[in-house]
Amino acid sequence: MTASYPALRLRRTRSSPWSRRLHAETVLTAADLIWPLFISEGTGIEDPIASLPGVSRWSVDNIVARGKEARDLGITCIALFPNTPPHLRTAAGEEALNPDNLMCRAIRALKQAVPEVGVLTDVALDPYTAHGHDGLLDESGYVLNDSTAEMLVQQALNQAAAGADIIAPSDMMDGRIGLIRDALEGAGHVNVQIMSYAAKYASGFYGPFRDAVGSRGLLKGDKKTYQMDSANAEEALREVALDLAEGADSVMVKPGLPYLDIILRVKSEFQVPVFAYQVSGEYAMIEAAVAAGAAERDAVVLETLMAFKRAGCAGVLTYHAAHAARLLAG
Repeated sequence: MTASYPALRLRRTRSSPWSRRLHAETVLTAADLIWPLFISEGTGIEDPIASLPGVSRWSVDNIVARGKEARDLGITCIALFPNTPPHLRTAAGEEALNPDNLMCRAIRALKQAVPEVGVLTDVALDPYTAHGHDGLLDESGYVLNDSTAEMLVQQALNQAAAGADIIAPSDMMDGRIGLIRDALEGAGHVNVQIMSYAAKYASGFYGPFRDAVGSRGLLKGDKKTYQMDSANAEEALREVALDLAEGADSVMVKPGLPYLDIILRVKSEFQVPVFAYQVSGEYAMIEAAVAAGAAERDAVVLETLMAFKRAGCAGVLTYHAAHAARLLAG
């Protein structure tokens, strides 16, 4: 008997929409998305960010409205970043420790209005320092590790006391995860999670974010003495291992798409919850391509988010979260 050729046709399972859904290896839902939001002073404020088309800074009352929107869309967590007024920015970033700062006011308002939505808070000093760095500087401009870590512990406790659900240190100081974990336990915040920015690279994709939090133009030099070199992958695994040993509940890779290989390696090596931040420059490039007629937004947004899930992410921080959730609901 003559064998038929080909015996297996892989196109069979792709031949209809129901079959494609049935055989999908990776699933993306609104619950996989974390929505980053920028906080501004004032009331009734929606302040569009020119370098992030479609993204705004919101006053606390409008942040609450976004929290309700997230809930209604099935987005289970939002991430907060403050645009601290210039007169409150100092060399040591003391405003980070103010229990009534923008971040803490937004946390309290959200947890009162939409307690079912998780609140993730950024722990780093760059939104509060006059020099735009993530830590305290010595006379030469070098970012000090241990004294910065002490400040970060107090910042984390301040946010936890306000009601933060997830503390997310983004500073890349050595040893800060263990110190923060011990402090949270000691203060009774035993269920407050730590999502460590464990592999955060010194990247050219952060520019629009710095516009959003008001730190562009303040930064003297660069952040290469504490953020990772884009050439390194083994070092990322060492960073992740340290943060997990110190008590991180989950880890993050940042940026996202240029570091899918790192996401895959971290997930394969440690089998822990891994998150990615699809950062401002990635978002802005998609929007620029759409504006130029070079891409179709809906398709590209879902394809890039699926890439993160396929690489091993438990979830993704993305400025497209609300748009993607609407697409997934449709």
